[in-house]
Amino acid sequence: MARELRRLLIDPVRLAATDEGNDRLPLCRDEEHYLARVLRLRPGDPVTVIDGCGGQWRAQRGEGAWLEALEPECNPQPPPRPRLCLALALPRQDVELVWRMATELGIDRLQPVLADRCQGSGRRPARERWSAVVREATEQCERLWLPQLESPSTAEECFTASRGGLKLLATTRREHLPSLEAWLAQVGQPGADPEEISLAVGPEGGWSPREEQLAEATGWCAVSLGATILRTTTAAVAGVSRLAAWRLLSC
Repeated sequence: MARELRRLLIDPVRLAATDEGNDRLPLCRDEEHYLARVLRLRPGDPVTVIDGCGGQWRAQRGEGAWLEALEPECNPQPPPRPRLCLALALPRQDVELVWRMATELGIDRLQPVLADRCQGSGRRPARERWSAVVREATEQCERLWLPQLESPSTAEECFTASRGGLKLLATTRREHLPSLEAWLAQVGQPGADPEEISLAVGPEGGWSPREEQLAEATGWCAVSLGATILRTTTAAVAGVSRLAAWRLLSC
């Protein structure tokens, strides 16, 4: 079995200082704790550093709170295309698990949504904690691009945003809904090459009729994720899995 490679994600602004011949980088307290206590690296042990924007460096843990000998390890990796977006009506529980699993599966943009039927929607979203979860998942799964975590929006704001691409609304209890796979099969045909594919997953209880009408009026296409009724978290992971598998096989 291959040895697990846990990477350290550092903001590209900080890494830019190494472009001028400075091969040492100070670590913040959390980063030093991660290397010393979580990964149990000793001074001189190798470290793989990523910037979340396609870049990767070789380095080693220095004495104290430093990284040393930073050198580019490969040419920057271009972002995957088309971009994949999950617009998720916030569930009561396990939203962090969804963010983590969607990141591991390859999602590129995460849009939290406050829908009509979101329970506890008056609570302040833990966006700082969510950002940490997404960063940790990016390091763990060895991807080079950090997903973009958007600020929470209302369903109206999400559906009426001016972003282009293919926009799919996962819903249930409607007859003759095309499947997600049926819509993806159309991508790649002449004239159908979107830069982004978005999947919106509703809350417990589903989208309200008002939200579904607004979504379809603004270009979202209603799709089914299967014959059974899925929990919000299950639907999100199932949908992202299918999007990621389609992109891997098609692009």
